[in-house]
Amino acid sequence: MVNCPNCDAVIDVDEDDLDEGDSLTCDECGADLSVTGLDPLEVETEEDEDEDEEEEEDVDYDEEDDEDEEEEETEEEDWH
Repeated sequence: MVNCPNCDAVIDVDEDDLDEGDSLTCDECGADLSVTGLDPLEVETEEDEDEDEEEEEDVDYDEEDDEDEEEEETEEEDWH
């Protein structure tokens, strides 16, 4: 059993049949949930998971930009 992170309703599931990444739906509020941990059983809304992935992508992009800017500055210094 696990509680819905949206409405705190108890979701009765057979923990032995679940794997990390599996999807569930809360019967009370209809939220789409994803299993994020097995011991203990943890779930989060799939919307939250999507936002986390977008944040990780943004961080990767920002790091690449910083590296490009550093290379450009180095090239300008070498040129002078």
